Amino acid sequence: MDVLQALTSDQPIFIGLVFVLGLMTGSFLNVVIYRLPVMLERSWRIQCAELAGHDQIPASDRFDLIAPPSRCPECGHQITALENIPVISFLWLRGKCSACRTRISVRYPVVELGTGLVSALVAWRLGPGWPCLFGLLFTWALIALSGIDIDRKLLPDVITLPLLWLGLIVNVGDAGREGVIAFSALDDAVVGAAAGYLSLWLVYHLFRLVTGKEGMGYGDFKLLAAIGAWLGWQYLPLTILLSAIVGAIIGGAALAMKGKESQTPIPFGPFLAGAGWISMLWGTDIMDAYLAFSGLR
Repeated sequence: MDVLQALTSDQPIFIGLVFVLGLMTGSFLNVVIYRLPVMLERSWRIQCAELAGHDQIPASDRFDLIAPPSRCPECGHQITALENIPVISFLWLRGKCSACRTRISVRYPVVELGTGLVSALVAWRLGPGWPCLFGLLFTWALIALSGIDIDRKLLPDVITLPLLWLGLIVNVGDAGREGVIAFSALDDAVVGAAAGYLSLWLVYHLFRLVTGKEGMGYGDFKLLAAIGAWLGWQYLPLTILLSAIVGAIIGGAALAMKGKESQTPIPFGPFLAGAGWISMLWGTDIMDAYLAFSGLR
């Protein structure tokens, strides 16, 4: 207990430890980003087979977040423990498989290093304690959702819905009171969850009514509802504004590079996730600065 207290009382050491934890978590998130959609697709196929009345469902090898061990997709070489050290192994292997020398995607160390850095920022901003722990869980869930949405244009319910309910549970109590975890008052969190979902639901249907097209998916509604459940309804306008600005900039750049006729959909989930994370750490400062600048405070 004294060792733990010593590690958490020294801010640089605490931030460093959280950074290392973030690196290791980032390695696991790479697995989640790749495997969870495949697991869901397999589950959906089994359910469809059952609904179609197939008595015999073809057995398949186990495939989840634990098994089988990670392998090179090109040659099947099983990744050893020394080859699975976050960031370091990528640099040591020079970005190539040790067996067949196929190039390893740079996304793996980017996710690991990015998770480590944002985790360290959460530790620096929130300090030791329960809010930091839950802030890290919120952050890691947003990273996983962003990666899956970029790859598959999917925000799985198995992450968004537990994230929403966890946000409400975390906020059981009065925010700001000593010893309480809450990021927001519970009534603000409940309203935030409802308003987050309904606001994008309304935008979706208005957009479809006007254009005849679908501008976003239902997963975006659930993600914004989860953000509202964690932070409260007061932070929803800031989250939507930040995500819209960044989305417009990146979307405009993508259209400029691919041409105006490009029909490639751009996932909105990563923009919502990034804006929600910024709102968690700096939302109050941003809103206070705006109110002071506008003369409203």
